[in-house]
Amino acid sequence: MTDLVIRALTTSDAHLFHALQDASLVGRGAFGHRYAPVAEGGEYRPDWTWVALRDGTVVARAAWWAAPDDTAPVALDWFDFADGEEEAGAELLRRSPLRAEFSLLVPPGWREMPEVRAAAEARIDAARAAGMEVLVERYRYEWTPDCPLPERPGRLTFRPEPDDAVILDVLRRCHSVTLDAHARRAIAGPGGLDAAAQAELDIFHWFPSPREWWQLAFTPDGEVAGIHVPAHNPNGPCIGFIGVVPEARGHGYGYDLLVECTRFLVERGAESIAGATDRGNTPMAAAFARAGHPVAQERIDLV
Repeated sequence: MTDLVIRALTTSDAHLFHALQDASLVGRGAFGHRYAPVAEGGEYRPDWTWVALRDGTVVARAAWWAAPDDTAPVALDWFDFADGEEEAGAELLRRSPLRAEFSLLVPPGWREMPEVRAAAEARIDAARAAGMEVLVERYRYEWTPDCPLPERPGRLTFRPEPDDAVILDVLRRCHSVTLDAHARRAIAGPGGLDAAAQAELDIFHWFPSPREWWQLAFTPDGEVAGIHVPAHNPNGPCIGFIGVVPEARGHGYGYDLLVECTRFLVERGAESIAGATDRGNTPMAAAFARAGHPVAQERIDLV
């Protein structure tokens, strides 16, 4: 078989990205924008877009994404390859110097769809062959005006907290006992719980939405119950974070926080709201279902 040529694209040949056609709708990552380079008004940088060519034909492609001010990729946002070119896809990931999480989006119930399952598992296998591993599977939700807008339960009061040190302390408490796989991975790494809480806070600051939107929740006796972060990510309005401190758990406050976060964004004009939680986080998944957020997609996160 002809040797592969693996390289980054340039501004002059960014059009090669579209030479590979993929009809499976599997392979795009968490952001999944229409591919267009920055020079054409898009959000992708040619030097962060890599292709594998065989006899001059694109047989695999990968595009890493970040917000305009980021200096390193935050996501592997596209990864796919031609039929029978799984190894070319894996080799493309191995040779590229870029590293970021890959969140593979698939339809709900994807394992019951033979063609979709085959396409998804091929990408997962190729990413694994390149050294990645599955961290967690997640549900991705999308609330729209066609969905019910739940009433506020009225059990908690909410107010903004301008002090990052206070927010950081609440995040530490929320993460000290958590079902979230990303948080648990961060806690297991260098810096432990403190580093995991700081990483979450850094994400909040990365969102291009107002800092004053972040709110703490309080019980009737004035104790902190948790935090919710209504936000905009680069795709639009989203449930940035929902967290209940350990001593306030067992009362279903995750639902109250989610309702407040949803209504907060709707009251500021949101016509769609994205959200996500791990499949294994059954309390939060139940809260999304109860609050009228349908599952729009599933996600397989590889790191």
